[in-house]
This record gives sequence, structure tokens and C-alpha cells, in this order.
Amino acid sequence: MPASRLTAILCGVAVSALATAIAAPVQAELLDDAAAPLLDAVLVTGSKTDPREIGGSVQVIDSEQLETFAYSDVNRVLRQAPGLYLQEEEGFGLRPNIGIRGSGTDRNGRITVMEDGVLIAPAPYAAPAAYYFPRMTRISAVEVSKGPAAIKYGPLTVGGALNLFSTPIPDVSPGDLSGRLDLLAGEYGGRRALGSVGGWAALGGGWEIGGLIEGLYESSDGFKVIDAGGDTGFEINDGLVKLGLRSTDGRHQLEAKYQRYDETSHETYLGLTLADFNADPYRRYNGSGADVMNVDHETFQLTHRFQISPNVSLTTLAYHHETARAWYKLNDVRNTANTGWVSISNVVGNPTANAVQMADLIGAPGVTGRAGALRVRNNNRQYSASGVQSVVAVDFQTGAVDHGLEFSVRHHRDEEDRFQQDDRYTMVNGRMVLASAGAPGSQENRLGEAKAWAFFLRDEMGFGALTITPGLRYETIRLKRTDWALTDPARTTQTRVIHSNVDVWIPGVSAAWRLNPEFLLIAGAHRGFANPGPGSTSDAETSWSYEAGVRWGRGGWQAEAIAFFNDYDNLVGTCTASTGAGCNIGDQFDGGAVEVRGLEVAASHTFADLAVNGFAIPVSLAYTFTDAEFKSSFVSAYGPWGAVNAGDELPYLPEHQLNLTVGLELERLKLTSGFNWVSEARETAGSGPIAASDKIDERLVIDLAAEYAVTPNFALFATVQNVADETYNVSFSPAGARPGAPRLVMAGVRASF
Repeated sequence: MPASRLTAILCGVAVSALATAIAAPVQAELLDDAAAPLLDAVLVTGSKTDPREIGGSVQVIDSEQLETFAYSDVNRVLRQAPGLYLQEEEGFGLRPNIGIRGSGTDRNGRITVMEDGVLIAPAPYAAPAAYYFPRMTRISAVEVSKGPAAIKYGPLTVGGALNLFSTPIPDVSPGDLSGRLDLLAGEYGGRRALGSVGGWAALGGGWEIGGLIEGLYESSDGFKVIDAGGDTGFEINDGLVKLGLRSTDGRHQLEAKYQRYDETSHETYLGLTLADFNADPYRRYNGSGADVMNVDHETFQLTHRFQISPNVSLTTLAYHHETARAWYKLNDVRNTANTGWVSISNVVGNPTANAVQMADLIGAPGVTGRAGALRVRNNNRQYSASGVQSVVAVDFQTGAVDHGLEFSVRHHRDEEDRFQQDDRYTMVNGRMVLASAGAPGSQENRLGEAKAWAFFLRDEMGFGALTITPGLRYETIRLKRTDWALTDPARTTQTRVIHSNVDVWIPGVSAAWRLNPEFLLIAGAHRGFANPGPGSTSDAETSWSYEAGVRWGRGGWQAEAIAFFNDYDNLVGTCTASTGAGCNIGDQFDGGAVEVRGLEVAASHTFADLAVNGFAIPVSLAYTFTDAEFKSSFVSAYGPWGAVNAGDELPYLPEHQLNLTVGLELERLKLTSGFNWVSEARETAGSGPIAASDKIDERLVIDLAAEYAVTPNFALFATVQNVADETYNVSFSPAGARPGAPRLVMAGVRASF
């Protein structure tokens, strides 16, 4: 990093820390009953027990659950919550594809993702695809919001929202420090080190100052093997600094946060033909030998909470983050007539018809391929996003009615800058040799921008046993796309400027009726919305979503069953490189009316009592049933849809998902097993039996974890993912069959003070 930039960053953090007078123990208190946590106003719920009392579907995955398996892969973490759909890609969770209640999974482009209450996608309005995603290793809690609860966040309210919480400043007594150190190593060169230290100190005059420093290092050599050899692993460095200031009377809290992430991962979009996958699922063709992703991400955030009175609070967040990503990867192969190009998804999807192209990307030893037949694209993009959001929360009564009124406003702007070029390679003896380099900006030279104001109002009204919570969101979005000539890297000649505006009202309402101390009935409805991108001619994606269910709790038992129905007026598909061939990147397609219905079930109980019986057996379950279909017939250039007939099922939506966790806790030893079963799904829209060439495999994946406490502050830890070494195809997108991760063993130590 240049010295000037580092100086600016450090100065920014220092200025933010001194700008006002408010700080807090943040998420250390978020999942217990501590008063006035810093981010309480930007949550749907502040504790793990709160979701049992509210209307709307909300799950909290707390720090204890996250530490059990110490997953770094977000896909494995989110299996613990029903209603989510997870399309794996490379086995490490580097590039997650997450959907909620049928929203679509590609690059999380139809859900809202936040960290510490702030939109964290590189450009949440202009380009929400998640080419950066927070590493779960450093996350302390996750809140999953669905149904009417989702409209609190926006702009994407179709499926729901994920709110991830970074490590809090330890809430220890002034003058004390608290910290942790996790060191793990394992198969395929896996290495992980996570360390943090922080605390609070008295300043006098009724004020305390706090801070936290955290560092994360993760790497792996990768479990795939390129035919001629080469890197298939990754390396990640992730650092976090927090500075806090708080008044001892609890009225003022301030926190400044700076986080920096850099990643180098030798990942590819090139998968395998189905025949090659069946022979060796962890093989990689030589044509992927030059593929590498480099990501650099920075976040600045200042959060301020003012408890104006016991019943009135004001929380303000200011944020700015920048993401630079360059994914240099094989894009296509020269056609046989030497007049154009064949996408890699078409090559591996039909190797017989594209035998010449397959030979070029496989690259047999001793053979020289066609000159410049492999085109590698430097997907070089710069993102930035910034904004300010404030939330006022007021508790009051009108007669016998209790009110929890909340009003928020957010001003946000972001942009995606594409400056890409194509290089051409020749395959020589299994190695890619550069034949010609493209000029920067010669493949794509454009800027997408978005500016938005968002307003949200809700009132949680308590009528004794009945709680009704109406809410209303308004988004006004201004989009702009500017294209420059591909021969104009200086950007002096604009070839096209497209302006568009989106204004939308997003209402929702939920209700909760407590029948008795054990049973709570819930119901709700809300409007789903996903805005089009800059330059898109597609309509906004809109829907109406409904849910109804019951929660039950008695004697340590907790269970809920919620049925949902999403009625799409117009399902939108966005063409990305990860969706495969047949469309231009960034184009959006209308899928018309779609219905998604399903059932979510969650339950948990701890059998026996450690203090009384000398052991405890915690058990938890999450199950999702889904039935989704198109309501009209059409033909689309969007790869996952293609030729659609009314009644066809949606792609990448398994009918059944089940996650069961069973543990055994002794005085010093803790053993946990996780069972994840997912039924088969189809890769493209269709009906009837799924052909092998279109089938996403059914699988049962078992994980184990063990922790032995040598002392109260030092433990030995081990985890085994995919114990049975199950082999399964998780996707045919972006280009060919792709395996889930094989058996991965990690072991090490955990220390804390």
C-alpha cells in the first residue's frame, strides 16, 4: 500500500474516533440481554431469544454456534437456518451464491447482505454481485431476516437479508484486556491463524475509551489438480481495527471501524465435462492454468448511538468501502472456422460438437494448440460505495396500546467501473503461452452509477397478547451508465449515456398472537423488490410474499414451522459470467410470473444437564421444503432458463433440505456432528425426471468437530468436513460440472484470556 494512502487511512480512523462521543461493547452484548447495544437499532432482533416473540421469520446464529465447527465457509454456516438456498462453487466459500425463499442464488444478487448494519456488497445498487464477501472466521454472529422483517433493510426485499457482525470490542472491566488466538492446520496445506486483543480503559469524567485489533490469515494449496501442475489454492489476509468511546451512564456510544481484506485465489470458471467429472471430479484442465482472482477491499465505518431518553434513541452510521477485483480467467475458445468464439460453457457442455476447442483447452502433453485460440479476460473492476443512515427509535403508549416506533433514512451512492481487456494464449505442451495482449479497456470500458434515498417507517403495536407491526419502505434510485469507446482508455469519447429512475413503495405487515405461554401464531405479508441495474431495459423485479406459522416453546424445547408463498409479478435474471453462456454480461431478462411456496421448520433442545447429569446432548434441526414453478411459457437467452414452459421448475432450488446437529458435552470434552442432506435439483428450468447432464446431485454430507479444554483458557480443537468423503456435483455453472469439497481435516489450538 502506498505510504500516502496508509497515512490517509490512519488519519481517517483517528479523526473518526475523535469526531463524536459514543462507543459500545457492540455485538458482545448483541446476543445477550445487555442494555442498549450499539447496533440495536439496525437489527430486526437484538438477541437469540427475541425472534421467538416477534412476527416475521428471523433466525440468529450466535457466536457459540459459529465456534462449534469454526467454519470459514459461509455455505456451511447458513445450513443451520431454514429457507436459504446455497449454490456452492469452489468448495471454500470464497464466492458464495445465496438465495432466500426462491430469490435466485447467483452471486447473492437478490438478497441484501450487510456487515454491522451496513450494505457490504461492492456496489449494492449498481452491481450487487458478491465478488467480495466477509470471511466467516472473523464473524461473531449472523442474523437471517425473511418475510416482512426484510423490508427494514432494502433495497433488495424479494427474499430476505443477511446481517453479519464483526468481532466486538470485548466488554470487560476498564483496565482489563481480553483476547483470543486460534491456530489451525490441516489437509491440502490448509492454514488458519486468527488473533484479537482489546478492552476498555477509564478516561475520567464519566467516559471510557476502548479498542480492538484483530488479524486473520487463511490459506490452502487447494484440493483440485491441474493436469500439467499449477496453483489451485488461495491466500487471504484480513485485518480489523476498532476504536470506541462511551459514557459510563450509557447515553453515548461511538465506534470507528477500519477493516482491510486482500485475497489471491487461483480459482476458475472452467469446470469439467460430465464424463471427466465422473472419472476425476477434482481435475482441472490446463486451460485454467492462468486463472487467478485478486481482491482488495477496505471498509471505513463510524457508528454513533445517542440514548436521548429512556424511550428515545438515535443511531447514525456513516460508511465508505472500496473494492478492487481483477479475475483473470479463461473466457472462450476460437471457433473452428476462425471467425469467432465459443464460450467455455458451450465447449464443456457439448464436447463432441466442440472437439477442436476441447483439445485446445485440455492441452495434451507434447502438443501445440492453435495459435491464440484461448482467450483470457482480465475482468478488472473497481467498486466504491458510501452513505449515511440514521434510525430513530421511540417507545410510547397510547391508551392500552404499546408502540415501538422506528423511522430510518439512508442516503447511499455507489459505482462499478469496468476497464477490461482480453489476452490470447496458445497451448504449448500443456502450458498456456501468451500470444498477444489486449490493450486495457479494449474489451469493456464503462461506468455504472447509482444514487439512492431510502426511508423506512414501522410501528410495533402491542395489544396485549396480539402484536401487529406495519411497515413501509420508500426507495428512490437514480441510475446511470456511461460507455466509452473501447479504443479510448483515456475516456475522452462517450459512446453512450443511459439514465433511468426507479421509485418504489414497499409495504409490509406482520402479526404475532400469543395463544398461551407455549404457543405463538405468526403471519405476515410484504412486497418484494429488486431494482434493475444501470443501463438495463428490464423492469424491476416485484413480488408479493406471504407467510404464516406457529412457534412453540416449553421446558427448553423450541420449535417453529412457517409456510411461505412468494408470488412474483416478474422474475428478473441478470446475466453474469457465472451464469454461463448465451447473454451479454450485465443484461437483464424478464421471467414473468413465478410462484414459490414452501415450508420452513426449525427445532432445538438440550437433553440432560451438564451441571446435574455430568453431560448434555444439544440437538438442533433446520428443514426446508420448496415447490417453485414458472407460470408462463417463453424462450430466454438467459442460460439458467432457456426455453421455458408454464409449470417448469426453477433451477437450483432443491425440493428438500435438512440440517441436523447433534452434540455431546462433557466437563472438558465437546463432540459435535452435523448432517446436511440436500435433494437433487436441476441446472436449467424444466419438468419431469432430471437428466444426468442437468442434475445437481443429491448428497448427504457429515461434519464432525471436537474440542478438549486442557485448561479453562486453552483447548485442543479438530474438525473434519465431509467425513465420508462424499463426491457430488454442486453446479454446472459457470462452465461445467463442479465438485463440492472432499474430506478436509483441520486441527489446532484455541487460547483466550
